[in-house]
Amino acid sequence: MASRAATSTAIQPPPSAAPAVPLNTVGAEGTLYVSQPYRSSSNKLRAVVTFAPRKSLFDISNETSTSNEFRGFFSLFWISLFLFVVRTYVRSIETNGYILDFEFASMISRDAITLALSDAVLVLNTALCVPFAKAIAKGWIPSYGTGIILQHLWQAAVLGTAITWTFNRQWPWVQSGFLTLHSFVMIMKMHSYLSTNTQLAHVHKRAEKILAQLKEATDAEGGWDTALQKAEETIQQEESAAPVPQGTPGIPDDTPAGTTTSYVDARTAVTLRQRLAARATAGLNADGTASAVQTTGTRVVPPGAAAVPTYPPTPAEILVHHPSEKIANLAKAHAELERELRGSVEGRVRWPANITFRDFAWYQLTPTLVYELEYPRTERIRPLYVFEKTVAFTGTFALLYTIVETFIIPLTPTKEQSFARSLLDLAMPFMISYLLLFYIIFECICNGFAELSYFADRQFYDDWWNSTSWDEFSRKWNRPVHTFLLRHVYASTMSSYKLTRQSAMFVTFLLSAAAHELVMAIVTKKIRFYLFALQIAQIPLIAVGRIPAIRRNKLLGNLVFWIGLYAGFPLLCVAYCAY
Repeated sequence: MASRAATSTAIQPPPSAAPAVPLNTVGAEGTLYVSQPYRSSSNKLRAVVTFAPRKSLFDISNETSTSNEFRGFFSLFWISLFLFVVRTYVRSIETNGYILDFEFASMISRDAITLALSDAVLVLNTALCVPFAKAIAKGWIPSYGTGIILQHLWQAAVLGTAITWTFNRQWPWVQSGFLTLHSFVMIMKMHSYLSTNTQLAHVHKRAEKILAQLKEATDAEGGWDTALQKAEETIQQEESAAPVPQGTPGIPDDTPAGTTTSYVDARTAVTLRQRLAARATAGLNADGTASAVQTTGTRVVPPGAAAVPTYPPTPAEILVHHPSEKIANLAKAHAELERELRGSVEGRVRWPANITFRDFAWYQLTPTLVYELEYPRTERIRPLYVFEKTVAFTGTFALLYTIVETFIIPLTPTKEQSFARSLLDLAMPFMISYLLLFYIIFECICNGFAELSYFADRQFYDDWWNSTSWDEFSRKWNRPVHTFLLRHVYASTMSSYKLTRQSAMFVTFLLSAAAHELVMAIVTKKIRFYLFALQIAQIPLIAVGRIPAIRRNKLLGNLVFWIGLYAGFPLLCVAYCAY
């Protein structure tokens, strides 16, 4: 079916000498292949649209990962960790007479019902975004100015209430950290939802104004229907002049499993290919290099986030081919704005029809922090896949619990202990805990919710373990947060406040560092700015890492990255706990 579209980052139009080569785009939600129009057995012009969703790297159904030369080390890691935990249990039974003393369990289960109710109130509070967005859409609240002020005051109130409630309950660090982090997640979702709908309200006003000008121009040419007919005739002339191959083209050889294929009419295919080509040139500088920020009409998007919808051509897209230059230019401007107001996948949802409680609830269930009118969807929910992620979550959490209970809590550093010995004792347990927590969040939880919400984009992380610099690590290890910061902080500050790339990067790091330090302050009940200082220190380290002599030595860069990660966790633990 033609509803499986993708967000584009790089598009390579085929040369005119090879019309059979499909146009494709690899993007944040998958790969979209569009074949050249062909003539079917019924003598109708058609085209093949193929969408291949992307999967997370550790997903056992990912063909790329299962064919990787290092896949055996993945199995070795889990087997070794399992044997290590079993050995820990045996030694504990021999020494103490029990497997674990469950001190950590009593800590995380404390005031569990109150925590659950507090989290439920936090989530339900976000539903107020829907009437707020409706008020903006109807013009009751100005889209800019008053609307933005109210939005930020509300978000600040949510965060302040969560922090105050956490301190009043005197929760342990687990509960405090969970509610604070979940508050940040909800605030980011709220911000993206309201900011996107506010931008679309502005786009809608511009589209209506240009549409009125377009209708005036077509009236001068004999009316709207006459102008459409002339544009259709021009398109038919272009189609008849182009060579059309016979027979159905084959699906590209590099499409992975899970690919969906559909057949569309030639007119839709031509429009889709034009949209792909337009996305290829969007965001390019005069010299042909990619710019830092792309814009679609008035909406700011980060590099590589331009969507390519697959719905049939709109009247404005048809009028782009009108012989009159004035009508064609107005139609092009309106078509670009209209694409923003429609969903980027099927194009069935047009703003403001998306502002409903059902749509918002679906967005809350989807493991993404950036709101879109539509997302690429899978065909069905696979019960065995959900069961697999549930079992993986349970088993991995048991391993994580054992590591924390046995090797971290008993070794919590104090001022009396040796600083170097504390670092040595905690380095390995913290690293293993970090890897397990990463797997739980991004492979088990995110994939589980993605399956339940039919979400086709499963690339929640990249190969951050191969990072050679800290900026590469920040881009790869947490894709949802990185995408949010890229669109709503980095790109927005460059567009709204005309900041340079360096200034926008500094603002992004500053906001991220402040958020991390706030979490540490709530968890430890201390304000020390250790984590804040370490994160800000990444900025000069990034500049050093971009020196050509250092950038060429990828092995050295990766070695420095891992040493820094190994030392960072125990260093922060000792600093916040003992000092």
